Amino acid sequence: MKKILIVLLSVLVLSCGKKQTPADMIISGGTIYTMDEKNPTVEAVAIASGKIVFAGTQAEVQKFKGDQTQQVDLQGQTMTPGFIESHGHIMGLGYNELNIDLMDTKSWDEIVERVKQAVDKAQPGEWIIGRGWHQDKWDKKPEKMVNGFQTHEQLSAVSPNNPVFLSHASGHAGFANANAMKVAGVNQMSLEQLTKDLGEGGEIIRDKLGNPTGLFNERAQGLIWKYVPENTEETRAQAFSLAMDACAREGITSFHDAGASRTDIALFHKFRADNNMKTRLYVMISGRDPELVYEWIRKGPEIDTANFLTIRSIKLNCDGALGSRGAWLLEPYSDRTGWYGMPTISMDTVLSVSKAGLKAGFQVCSHAIGDRANREILDRYEIAFKENPDKNNHRFRIEHAQHVHPDDIPRFGKMGVIAAMQAIHLSSDRPWAIERLGEKRIVEETYVWQDFINTGAMIINGTDVPVEPISPIASFYASVTRQTLDGQPEGGYEPRQKMTREQALRSYTLDAAYGAFQEDYLGSIEVGKAADFTIFSQDIMTVPDNQLLATEVSKTIVDGKMVYEKK
Repeated sequence: MKKILIVLLSVLVLSCGKKQTPADMIISGGTIYTMDEKNPTVEAVAIASGKIVFAGTQAEVQKFKGDQTQQVDLQGQTMTPGFIESHGHIMGLGYNELNIDLMDTKSWDEIVERVKQAVDKAQPGEWIIGRGWHQDKWDKKPEKMVNGFQTHEQLSAVSPNNPVFLSHASGHAGFANANAMKVAGVNQMSLEQLTKDLGEGGEIIRDKLGNPTGLFNERAQGLIWKYVPENTEETRAQAFSLAMDACAREGITSFHDAGASRTDIALFHKFRADNNMKTRLYVMISGRDPELVYEWIRKGPEIDTANFLTIRSIKLNCDGALGSRGAWLLEPYSDRTGWYGMPTISMDTVLSVSKAGLKAGFQVCSHAIGDRANREILDRYEIAFKENPDKNNHRFRIEHAQHVHPDDIPRFGKMGVIAAMQAIHLSSDRPWAIERLGEKRIVEETYVWQDFINTGAMIINGTDVPVEPISPIASFYASVTRQTLDGQPEGGYEPRQKMTREQALRSYTLDAAYGAFQEDYLGSIEVGKAADFTIFSQDIMTVPDNQLLATEVSKTIVDGKMVYEKK
């Protein structure tokens, strides 16, 4: 018996001292938040072949150290699972890098000046494209406005020989100069027929004399867009590459692309085949192309086992935005008498796609901002679920869910519908959204994150880039402070709805991964999962609120590879 014990002890000692296969990379020297409930923080992480092979103490990780192991010293900084952008537009992000970026403009005069500068560099007849303006964020508004929007005369004066089209920050409206409207055949004589042809879901705003002002709301934008020359294959590739670089700079390791076209998907496939993906993509097929949607429904989802390019979701655009007064409401807008906004798709279409998608294994993600839109979508989802009770892991989503009637909030948790909400919209929109909805609806129905969480719903976070800058730090800040980015108001808007730091981190990591059926591979720092990490200059879980926005992304790691390092 004594000999047996000695042999067992010897085996145990040898086993404990046995060196592991060396890791490719070891990260240590700072605070590491894992999002693993059993092991919430660790001292060190080891990586091999793009996977996490160890998460634990500094002492234990040494057995993974080899001659070729790269050592990454956090130098007191903070690491989290890679941040996931749960709702954005990857090509829009890339084109913003190429076209006129108007996100930071503070007046119509400033926008006109930027267009003038672009015209000075352009050839006559060349289209000038931009995006990011938002009239409710301007410090000063022009004297002449119609239905809350500027008119084209000042813009047209600086661009007489170039068609100009400037997308609203929301993407739900666009503004054209006189030349662009001339190219598209939009004039006082043609407006009646054009409006009739549009049907529901689009609006051309006119002045008192019946002339087009330049503002094209929702589906009406298509009247202009169809004349804008398509981007070349080279331009699309450049935009996508620039977008992935921007994701890396901002600590985004995965991106849920909210509405990809046939051309986009072909581009993504090419980058994936060439092994040029720096950011993981979870793709929603654009519902604006019904033929493409049903083509994929017949074919079935495309699930990448390496999770670099997965296509198993359908995006339906069901109403507009608050900024353009296109969000579909149960009661009229406070600042436009008798106006309820509009649906931008038939609810019969939502129901038929929900049923077909559910049967084929596709997640359906419906854009709904107004309370009427949210209710109508939930009603259609509910019918589809009841007809297919065996499809209970659907993870259907409502994108934005900004303004939801209190009676409908509990339905999200009860039905298992995910609320894909972008906290940064609170910071940007809340100061002026009260004009659209009034105080009662703002307080009880809008950006009510804790009401969602407390009734069992899951919230996943993001920025809706290029509607907002892609910075997850800004959206994290908005989640936990409910303040504008200049710190107003003190204590935050409707402070009881603030997320905790842990809720905000989950919404950007583990819960975001769940929103794409990827929680077994992404979203937390656990052995066997992908080595995707975001490294911040300071501890976002403990730093005071008023210092959060000073946080910088120091490094971004995707699949065990350093894709960004701040110099």
